[in-house]
Amino acid sequence: EQLVESGGGWVQPGGSLRLSCVSSASTFTLDAVGWYRQAPGKERELVADLSTAGDTKSADSVKGRFTISRDNEKRTMYLQMNDLKPEDTAVYYCREWGWVGNVWGQGTQVTVSS
Repeated sequence: EQLVESGGGWVQPGGSLRLSCVSSASTFTLDAVGWYRQAPGKERELVADLSTAGDTKSADSVKGRFTISRDNEKRTMYLQMNDLKPEDTAVYYCREWGWVGNVWGQGTQVTVSS
């Protein structure tokens, strides 16, 4: 199984981006999904996750700015990022876990700078 990400890029502070991650897993509707990020010299951290029941969890640093969602028919998860800040610069990874096992996307770079 694999996850394919898209939507990263460069944006100025205060801007928005939407990341997408398409899953090949037939168990997608049974699996939890999440977004993580890793900045240079730092450990990978949870950005937000979303259970099959619709429960979400997000890092304090992104609350009120980032929103995770999923479209089960399209087997796709999304991360809408608003009011981006330079400290949001990182490689962003999607993850799917549960019946599928534990699968990571390849990562997509998000750079926030003026």
